[in-house]
Amino acid sequence: MEEKYSRLSSKMTGKKQTQSIDATVLRRILAHGTGWVFTPDIFFDLGSRMAIDHALSRYARSGRIRRLARGLYDYPKKHPKMGVLAPERDDVAKALMGRDAVRLQPSGAYAANLLGLSEQVPMKTTYLTDGPSKRVKLGNQEIILRRTTPRNMAAAGRVGGLIIQALRHIGQRHVDDKVINTLRTRLSKNDKNQLLKDIRYAPGWIAAVMKQLAQEEEE
Repeated sequence: MEEKYSRLSSKMTGKKQTQSIDATVLRRILAHGTGWVFTPDIFFDLGSRMAIDHALSRYARSGRIRRLARGLYDYPKKHPKMGVLAPERDDVAKALMGRDAVRLQPSGAYAANLLGLSEQVPMKTTYLTDGPSKRVKLGNQEIILRRTTPRNMAAAGRVGGLIIQALRHIGQRHVDDKVINTLRTRLSKNDKNQLLKDIRYAPGWIAAVMKQLAQEEEE
């Protein structure tokens, strides 16, 4: 009798612990608000990996959160007419960057789009990384992480790195006054000072453009 009571008591305690972890996980998700993209490791201070994985799986099945890929979730935004919206690609990248402790640098057409040099939003978004290469499929979109050299990552996270990658994509013969003026409108005084420091990481012709951009316009 005592053994049966002990097993029942243990079962009830385990159920309460599970409910407590589930509730704490949900509170953290709700606190970040809709649009938040996250990985399970952000909750590991709340309980065991298994408990967190089970909690997230339950919320994904119930529709409270969405499983984007293996080990990647979001608390999706909903539009009154369009329904559930796709996550922002930069939010997905940031979640992967935090989980894998790597750096990311927007590259190619996406870098050009971020700087206003192209109106086309690519379906495949490429980031250079100092971590492993991988692909994350998000509906009809795809995020590509491509491992590259330390030199290509030297200016990652700064406007210099973005300009280097955008101009590489555009090509030297397509850089005209319109491109220069578009880039100049995006630069603050601090950005211009940083460009001078990042020139050493750029190919010669891009370094010349960066130097031109860094020069203060005369009154």
